[in-house]
Amino acid sequence: MRVVIARTMQEFSMNVYADGIISGLRSVRPNWEIIDLAPQHFNRSSSNFVLRFRKYYERFFNFPRLIKQQKADIFHIIDPSEAHIVYWLKKESKSVVTCHDLINFYYNNNLQGSVQLPFVSKAAWLHAVKGMRYAKHVISVSSVTAKDTTKILDIPPEKISVIPNAVDSRFQPLPKVEITALRQKYGIAPETICLLNVGSNHPRKNIYTILEAIYRLTKSGLNFQFVKVGADFTTEQKRYIQERGISSYIKYIGKPEKQSLLEIYNAADILIAPSLHEGFGMTILEAMACGTPVITSNTSALPEVAGDAGVLVNPEDSQAISDAVFKLHADPNYYQELIQKGLERAKLFTWEKSAEKIAQVYETALANQELQHQIKVSAYK
Repeated sequence: MRVVIARTMQEFSMNVYADGIISGLRSVRPNWEIIDLAPQHFNRSSSNFVLRFRKYYERFFNFPRLIKQQKADIFHIIDPSEAHIVYWLKKESKSVVTCHDLINFYYNNNLQGSVQLPFVSKAAWLHAVKGMRYAKHVISVSSVTAKDTTKILDIPPEKISVIPNAVDSRFQPLPKVEITALRQKYGIAPETICLLNVGSNHPRKNIYTILEAIYRLTKSGLNFQFVKVGADFTTEQKRYIQERGISSYIKYIGKPEKQSLLEIYNAADILIAPSLHEGFGMTILEAMACGTPVITSNTSALPEVAGDAGVLVNPEDSQAISDAVFKLHADPNYYQELIQKGLERAKLFTWEKSAEKIAQVYETALANQELQHQIKVSAYK
């Protein structure tokens, strides 16, 4: 089988997904030919009009044209934001799209601050995701996202397969001696409890509730530090931190590469990820794989990923978050139990397992297409 993987413009999480399924497919179907294609990358934050025009031309015309020119049995579009490519392939009915989430339908301001022209980007996004209706099959990374796909886009459940993301095998616990050195590297004292958050600062990431929980913890006498990785705090969030007088408890350390992220997960004591909405929740899986206990939300897809290996809380309850931190600190046995459960849970999510299920989707889609062709041929006889 010849499979074309259509990537997005450079984006960390989508690159992780594409790299994962490609490596997995090459492992479980070594005889298949995997064609890995990506559009030319442009700086998404640039305000230059010419550059923005070139970016849209590349994304909505040049790259889809390149994909259409390929000879393949299956075209796999790895992100619903690029499902407009399906329009170019509609007659051939060979396309599979992975839907990671439909969060923009729930949070109208999700694009605000991440693009130069939010209204244009929202319209383009809507045009793109509706292309999934014409795909041969849709892969959803969680059952919550699958239900959203049916509810919002009216795509039949039988046309959707739930196949979860996976965690890179490089995410694993490091030796204690290395962790000690890493904590020193990142300025975390041995006796300090390191609370970690990884990701963006969009409203759905619930940063304000985390900060309120941090404020509550400062009143408990706990010796801790909150470290944020990924997007920096917004101006409003920084003002909130100053007003609450909690800046001495908080540190932002930038956007790390994969190796640095592995180090930070290991250096941390607890991941706090109480998002209001997630299509999957990769950070909690990565943290568990590194032996770092997780406090996360009891909503959206996060319970699917965490199972019983994480502390599930109401994401809008800052007291519940601070209580969970305090309990993990006060009960070493419970803390160790979560570490072990997290490590076992993470082992269930491998790219080989996901790739095997994806390969079966391809094979079924191709078999159905051949059957439909035979029926049409017979009809003309």
